[in-house]
This record gives sequence, structure tokens and C-alpha cells, in this order.
Amino acid sequence: MRYLHTMVRVRDLDESLDFYCNKLGLKETRRHENKEGRFTLVYLSAPDDDGPELELTYNWDPEDYGSARNFGHIAYEVDDIYAVCERLESMGVTINRPPRDGHMAFIRSPDQISIELLQRGEPLPPKEPWASKPNIGTW
Repeated sequence: MRYLHTMVRVRDLDESLDFYCNKLGLKETRRHENKEGRFTLVYLSAPDDDGPELELTYNWDPEDYGSARNFGHIAYEVDDIYAVCERLESMGVTINRPPRDGHMAFIRSPDQISIELLQRGEPLPPKEPWASKPNIGTW
């Protein structure tokens, strides 16, 4: 058995691709449009990872998916959690759970999917302004 992908439904494909590719740094690996079924599938992966993918499912007809809290979260390991959070914040992404411990942070996608960012290896030493930042909203 091999883990292949995680699927999340998205309301706005362009907004989601901007978030996952331009802000989070994933790359599009393939795309499938099904005119009869009225949906588009876009597969994304981390730049240095040929492993499991994230499948964005865009249904052409509007649907309300709710807050997506029942999904849980997607997790990515990063080389420098402070640098990643700083870059995301500079692009307007809310850091819902800042990396106060130098190890873990949470953000949310435009469709409210929780994304956990984990420091590769040992936690980094606590660092300002992250050590003092409060949680914002839910994750």
C-alpha cells in the first residue's frame, strides 16, 4: 500500500492556486478537467518531494462546504519555520498559531483548510516577534 494524495474541495480555483502555489510554494504536477462531470482536478506537490500530492477538486457549480473543521489538517515540514511564516505573513496570510516554540505553526487556506507547518529536525530557539504573538482565530 502507498499513500497517494489528500483531496480538498475548493470554492475558487484561482484563489486556491495563488495560495497553495504562490504563497505556500507548492507546484502543480498535473490537471484534469471533466466537462461532463463539471469539475477540475489539480494535483500539487512540495517542490522537493515526489511523494504524496494534494488534490484540489473544483466543482464548477457553486456549493457551500462549510468551515472544513471536520477535515483535520494537512502538514508540511519546512527548513526554517520562522522564515516561512514571515514570508507568508508578508503576503497577507494569517498565522493562526504562530511558531512560538520554534517547532509548529498553523495557517488556513482560503477554503479554511488547516495547514500545519513543522520545523524540520529539532525546534529552533524561541525568537521574537513569534514568541510573543497570540493565536488568531481557529486552526
